[in-house]
Amino acid sequence: MSPHISRPVATLSTAVAAAALLAAGLSTGATAQPSAEPTPSSAPSALSASQRAELLRDAASSRAETAEKLGLGSQEKLVVRDVIKDRDGSTHTRYERTYASLPVLGGDLVVHASKAGKYESATRAVSKKLKVNTTGAAKAPKDARKVIWAAQGTPKLAYEQVKKSTKKDGTPSELHIVTDARTGDKLFQWDAVHNGAGHTTYTGDVELSTAEEGGAFTLTDNDRGGHKTFNLDGGSSGGTLFSGDDDEWGDGTPDNAETAGADAHYGAALTWDYYKNVHGREGIKGDGKAATSNVHYGDNYVNAFWQDSCFCMTYGDGEGNAKPLTSIDVSAHEMTHGVTSNTAGLVYSGESGGLNEATSDIFGTAVEFNAANEKDVGDYLIGEMIDINGDGSPLRHMDQPSKDGSSEDYWYDGIGDVDVHYSSGVANHFFYLLSEGSGAKEINGVSYDSPTKNGEAVTGIGRDKAEQIWFKALTTYMTSNTDYAAARQATLDAAKDLYGADSEEVKATDSAWAGVDVK
Repeated sequence: MSPHISRPVATLSTAVAAAALLAAGLSTGATAQPSAEPTPSSAPSALSASQRAELLRDAASSRAETAEKLGLGSQEKLVVRDVIKDRDGSTHTRYERTYASLPVLGGDLVVHASKAGKYESATRAVSKKLKVNTTGAAKAPKDARKVIWAAQGTPKLAYEQVKKSTKKDGTPSELHIVTDARTGDKLFQWDAVHNGAGHTTYTGDVELSTAEEGGAFTLTDNDRGGHKTFNLDGGSSGGTLFSGDDDEWGDGTPDNAETAGADAHYGAALTWDYYKNVHGREGIKGDGKAATSNVHYGDNYVNAFWQDSCFCMTYGDGEGNAKPLTSIDVSAHEMTHGVTSNTAGLVYSGESGGLNEATSDIFGTAVEFNAANEKDVGDYLIGEMIDINGDGSPLRHMDQPSKDGSSEDYWYDGIGDVDVHYSSGVANHFFYLLSEGSGAKEINGVSYDSPTKNGEAVTGIGRDKAEQIWFKALTTYMTSNTDYAAARQATLDAAKDLYGADSEEVKATDSAWAGVDVK
């Protein structure tokens, strides 16, 4: 095992609830090199936990005034959920809504204000006026809460029930079922569990941030909000915090229980650093508080997932308990589900679910590139280190998603009916085209050849700019029910904010969406 030194992991400082990963060298020709250009003034600024808390308090104190500016009815109230402050001082505050004191599902919105605090515009999940009779409901299902369902069709009184269970492969399920409060008809459902230093399995000898107390060390990262890594030891809950007396973790093989712990702890640190250094977001919620990691879930469990309910990432050990799903891009993928849940809140079903999955792939890729680890170099492949297919092939390909045999390269009417892990291919493909462009090229020793639906060539703007555009779109313009058409508009708006309405970046964003047939 290598020494576990309590100091930050070295990184390149350039930059609805839970999700599972699965459904059941030198750059030659890369366009995405670090940019020397200054960060746009409309990019998010770094906020400390106390600064963010103050902005949230300010927003909460002016909720009634904001509701009036939005033209909300007398029975509607706003609940502050998140806030982004740009470098130029403008703010983007995300709200949930209540109606007659009931939560409004699909009622989320983002209010955009100038540096002076003047209301400028709002991005809403739905634009329909709320006028709902909240009396005369049928008897509620067991353990259900009464809500207003506004995400689809005419807003109506409904019940939301959460059924917890375990799927056949061992993945926990938190199934949200929305039913009409008067007829009992099912309106919608989604699952809130999103599947998808030491001597590590995938990244070699790395430095980890640990804590010492009473002569013993634990996998506790006090440099990053107190992130802790636990050993489930084949179980599905509970677990024991990794500890030892030598501050060395693992031996590079999956036979040593600490090795997967070191991988997960390292991946969590890289992801924290990426969001903080590149996007000014400290922690999953932006509040400086850490999540937790759990390794050695179940037996032969070939998956990993994020759960908001425990604010944690959980990893299986793979087939034969020999390939833990703790590579950098998988760790970042899972943590990003938490970021999405606490920003846009993209519902994990239909086109919004595909965008949710793609967001995790996009930032999983971004974190891997940003880490600059020589054992796990950056690429546009997802899960290439964990060999989940048993033949050395990656789980997903961003340049041409259909290479995996299931993912979609292009949008079409009805893609919302496809499993979210495969409909995500459209956004993954868009991100690759925006970053690197179409055609054949080699990046970090990996060959790519990205086609377009319309046969038109796309010139990439570089990964760094593409990341900034997607993050701003996610946190500022996307809402819980954003579909592909709305995602296109969100990224165009983000590119305009960051680089100007007539910029090459805006033109490239439009061209990349056309390349995947989203117009």
